[in-house]
Order: sequence, then C-alpha cells, then structure tokens
Amino acid sequence: MSLARVVVLTVTYNTGETIRPFLESVARASVTPLPVVIADNGSDDLGALRAIADTHGATVVSSGANRGYGGGIDAAFAALDDVLPDAVPEFVLVTNPDVVFHDGAVDELVAAADRLPRGGSFGPQILDDQGDTYPSARQLPSLRTGLGHAAFSRFWPANPWSQRYWSTTLVEERTAGWLSGACFLIRTSVFRELDGFDESYFMYFEDVDLGQRVGESGRDNVYVPTATVVHTGAHSTSSNRRRMEVEHHRSAYRFLSRKYRSWWLWPLRLALHAGLSARARWVTRK
Repeated sequence: MSLARVVVLTVTYNTGETIRPFLESVARASVTPLPVVIADNGSDDLGALRAIADTHGATVVSSGANRGYGGGIDAAFAALDDVLPDAVPEFVLVTNPDVVFHDGAVDELVAAADRLPRGGSFGPQILDDQGDTYPSARQLPSLRTGLGHAAFSRFWPANPWSQRYWSTTLVEERTAGWLSGACFLIRTSVFRELDGFDESYFMYFEDVDLGQRVGESGRDNVYVPTATVVHTGAHSTSSNRRRMEVEHHRSAYRFLSRKYRSWWLWPLRLALHAGLSARARWVTRK
C-alpha cells in the first residue's frame, strides 16, 4: 500500500457523536487511506471518543489543556513524528470535526496543489447544512472593511464592507487573502516553516492570521471549489455562545491592532477597541 500524501488533523472538545460521520467521510475523501490525528482539548467523553476513533483507525492525542482550535491543531501536528514515525506526509489537512467530506474532496485539493506549486494552502467549497455556500475564501480584513463589517453585518448583511470581506459571489478557483480554518489543505513544509497557528488566538481569526502569513511568505492561498465539504455547525461552541462571541471580538481586535500597529494609529485602535467591546456587550445581552 502506498503511503498517504495527506494527514488529517482535527480538534475535539466534547464533540460527541459528531466525530463519527466525519471519520466515515474521511474514508471516502481520497482513494488512498488517510491517517487521522485527533487532538482532544479536555473532553468529558474522552473514553467514547477513543472508542469511535479506534473503530475508524484514527489516533487520539491529548493537547494537555483546552488550547483552543489553533492550539489543538498545533498539538496534533507536534505529535506527527510519533504517530507517523516512518514519514510525515507532504500535506496537512486541517479541519473541524463537524465537517463531512464529499467523495474525492481531498484528492481534488491535492491535485490543485500539484499543478499550482506557488500555492501554500488550498481550501474547498464549504457548504452549510442547508446546501448554501459558506464564504470560506475571503480577503484580509482592513481597518475600514473590518469596522464596516463589524458594525453592520448583523442587521445589514448586504452592506458593501461585508460583501467585500466575504466575496461570496466568486465560486471559482482563485486566490484569497485567507481560507476558513473549518477545512483547508496546507503543505507540511509551509505549516512547519510558519510555526503553525498563533496560539494567542484562542478561537477565531487564527485562520486569518495564518492566511496572512502564508501570503507574506510568498505563497498563495487558493480556493478550490471542485473540492466540496459540508460544515454542519459549531457543535463544540454552541453551548458557550456568549463566551465565543466575546472571544470573536477579542480576536478581531487582536488581528487588526497588530496589522495597524504604527504609533500614530492609536486613535483608530482605541476607536476599534471601543466599538468591538460595545458590540460584544450588545450581542451577549440578547
């Protein structure tokens, strides 16, 4: 049997039975069996998770604590030399555990990587559970776009800032500023060179930050909609919605304040912080 060119990395936190359809779909996502490494962030149901993983030939490792999404993926990546001592695959597929792959989706991403050597990361078309396309290949947020999107996206989704940010109308192969962390393929060498995810982002914007760093390294983030997956929902965060809303706003501020770090932009950073904090308080009171 030929060695897989791709290893699948995912993170669990009280994910429950959601992991079962995920693992079943991974088996159909490539003609070559794919090794799967699951980093668990401290689930209460670890025994059940291990039982399901064993049934599907997946490996569970502990991240040591709840390190968030990026931290969990980094923990899975750090375990590869032990889990796959013979050879770490050429590509890493980073994915949520509540994703279901269409048949051959991973092979489509690898095919794109083979013909696009400038590409560093490759993202599929992501559908929600209603079959609608999720805006998973977006432009990097600018201060103006970020403020407009943050201020108006909830009650005016069609505003020009959000439309520029989402780029929802281009379901075609193209480059993007960043790809959704819900599912993307990245060259192992690139992920290693960039030291993986920045774990100062506990949740949200870790994928935006990584996409920016991929671009800064001279590679492209490529949207490959011939590969398709379904993202069924954020099961691990649904019970902590209020906390996650606050974390989203914190991460948004962290990313934008780092991007616009010049001393003379401090009034804008102050306004951004105040605006995002106020919006977070408004959302969590609902």
